Amino acid sequence: MRAQEIKFKNLAHNYSLFIGSNTLNLLSNNIKRLCPKTQKIALIIDKNVPLTFKKFLKKKLGNYSLLFLIINANEKTKSLKTVNFYLNKLLSKNFNRSDLVISIGGGIVGDIVGFTSSIYKRGINFINIPTTLLAQVDSAVGGKTGVNSKFGKNLIGSFYQPKLVLIDTSFLKSLPKKEMVCGYAEILKHSIIYDKKFFHWLEKNTKSIFLKKNKPLTYAIKKSCQIKMHFVNKDVDEKGLRMILNFGHTFAHAIEVKNNYSKKITHGEAVLAGMILVTRLSHIKKTCNLKTAKVIEEIYRKNNLSYTFANYSNHNSINSLLKYLKNDKKNDDKKINFILLKKIGKTTLPNMNKISTSELQKVSKTIAQY
Repeated sequence: MRAQEIKFKNLAHNYSLFIGSNTLNLLSNNIKRLCPKTQKIALIIDKNVPLTFKKFLKKKLGNYSLLFLIINANEKTKSLKTVNFYLNKLLSKNFNRSDLVISIGGGIVGDIVGFTSSIYKRGINFINIPTTLLAQVDSAVGGKTGVNSKFGKNLIGSFYQPKLVLIDTSFLKSLPKKEMVCGYAEILKHSIIYDKKFFHWLEKNTKSIFLKKNKPLTYAIKKSCQIKMHFVNKDVDEKGLRMILNFGHTFAHAIEVKNNYSKKITHGEAVLAGMILVTRLSHIKKTCNLKTAKVIEEIYRKNNLSYTFANYSNHNSINSLLKYLKNDKKNDDKKINFILLKKIGKTTLPNMNKISTSELQKVSKTIAQY
């Protein structure tokens, strides 16, 4: 199956995403084409990436001066301290803006490396090679980079587009089920917010995605990237419509912060929980009907995903999230900014549903008892 190409185009940036098995073979020629003055390449690689890929890259990029840096990626190391470490590494090796930094890992690696690249000498060439399903369908598209602080997730960052994104499904063969679930959350989200037909396709094909069957997996990744790109192209700097992509994330980020970014719950699992909670809130606020909420919950039930929101079946557990909701970066006043659901494939517009924590506290029991 040939690699699928999607082109990101707007007034300021143009680049391609290649999706499929063995797209790493396209790397060398694309570097020559996109970064012709590059002499040095820093490859920042997640420690969990199999050694075979590292050897492959070393062989393919042998004509360049290579700097391999291994990163232990987690939400706690997604920090300014880590960014400063890599900046100093690049400075000590005298990298120029015409040289290249490549991220090879999940979304955390891409966020850290993208942000580092954006501020190194005001911008060095950057290529993203996402190795997890979550990164391939979410953070690899759109140019959002950043790190966490003690006040919340992704509060320090920039918008910085890569020169190229290579989405190689071969990386997914070594992923555990928990990581596949993590990426699936964003695929499902994209269908819920924009494409009813894709949602119905997922109702029939989700099991094939979890079994890592290449054809449905490639289709799901491509479709998901196209949906995200639709929103990004309309709103590169996340001032308006792009905020729709945060459906479910307001609750999800609160869940993650409350759990101190524990490995016990992944970002995707938090998003899956968040989407159920916000869909129930949508019904309470009368933007969608009960049938819509139940249809979404059914796809969870059929694919053994109901565990993701099981902990939020009482109002105390929901109320425990309220103080963390206040610090969400999408808030621009004292109320919490929610994207609510109207129906499968359509949400409310950003900034139309701002809800106070006191109101959420009043409806928390209703949210819990669906």
